[in-house]
Amino acid sequence: MERIEVGIVDDDNVAAKTQFEGIKSEVYTVGDEQHWNTEANFDSWAQQYNFTVGDVLVFKYSKGQHNVYDVTEATYRSCDASSGVLGEYESGNDEVKLKEAKKYWFICNVAGHCLGGMRFCIDVKEATSSSTDSTSDSPLPSVEPTSFSSVSHAFQRWNIGILFLPCAVLLFKLY
Repeated sequence: MERIEVGIVDDDNVAAKTQFEGIKSEVYTVGDEQHWNTEANFDSWAQQYNFTVGDVLVFKYSKGQHNVYDVTEATYRSCDASSGVLGEYESGNDEVKLKEAKKYWFICNVAGHCLGGMRFCIDVKEATSSSTDSTSDSPLPSVEPTSFSSVSHAFQRWNIGILFLPCAVLLFKLY
């Protein structure tokens, strides 16, 4: 049975890994060190990562100064939250679990913030147990086994010679 790890997010930890049933999930602090505020570039932030089902987004901000709305695409594009709101978060330390493979749109509904850039869209993919790193789609480069094997065999032959040399000297002295 595979070990279960749970990630804890604190002020110094931007993305902590979690693992359930062999599928690796991650916890992301939106905006990384800049958090959820008018200073960050959230489109650039979102493009750095490959989000999968089970990942968690943590929105950190000053309560009362910002909020987080999970919205439809139309609401995201218009920045008008009079309709199309799927979820509202206002605690200042909101955790949003990405439960489905789909596009998610998030905005800040404080006047002027969405139009000022406090919004982003992510495309969440299905999680797979075979993924080794959710931030990289390319496999690790392979290592040519022949060069390592020849060094390894030479070392083993040399090591065996060292072991047998004292035995041969001891036998020679006895006879």
